[in-house]
Amino acid sequence: MLRTVNRVVLTLAGLALVGAGGVVLAMAADLPSRLGVGLPADWSWRGPDSAVLSRADRLHWQGESWWWPVVIGTLAVLVLLALWWFLAQLRRRRLGTLDVDTGDGGAARLRAGAVEDVLTAEAESLPGVERARFTLVGRRGGPGARVGLLIAPQARPRDVVHILRDRTLENARVSAGAAELPAEIRLRATRHAADRVT
Repeated sequence: MLRTVNRVVLTLAGLALVGAGGVVLAMAADLPSRLGVGLPADWSWRGPDSAVLSRADRLHWQGESWWWPVVIGTLAVLVLLALWWFLAQLRRRRLGTLDVDTGDGGAARLRAGAVEDVLTAEAESLPGVERARFTLVGRRGGPGARVGLLIAPQARPRDVVHILRDRTLENARVSAGAAELPAEIRLRATRHAADRVT
């Protein structure tokens, strides 16, 4: 979900910046008059020496009672959305520690790196997996996992994912005492160079 939001936000921001930059560049280079393009009659920015907004445009809405609440409200919403987006990036960081249920009502705090090493070693022992990398993300009490697997050319990806889910991820979930352990798994196949026959 967050990755999709990031892509949409960055795409929209990029398009807005490219569009605004193109307009500024065109007006600064006086392209409309050089190319004979007619601008709308109420367009105040007509060339490099004119203002983006005329004085009348800048002062037009100031006398209206709704103007300042709308401006301040819009800016406040934009700031809150930017703050939410920034905090969402921090939440997805790699975990430093992990809370594990000890079974007696308490919890033990483990270093996430140590848990990742154990999960990586277990995943690399699975058939068809040549290399693995586990990263724990989310919150200490409700972690998730990002898994990168390098699989052998003859391995069937579906079988590798099922075995990883049923063994390694299920063992990790039970050990952590978590109701669920969402995981994002990325697979890459090993590429072996062809043997040279002479």
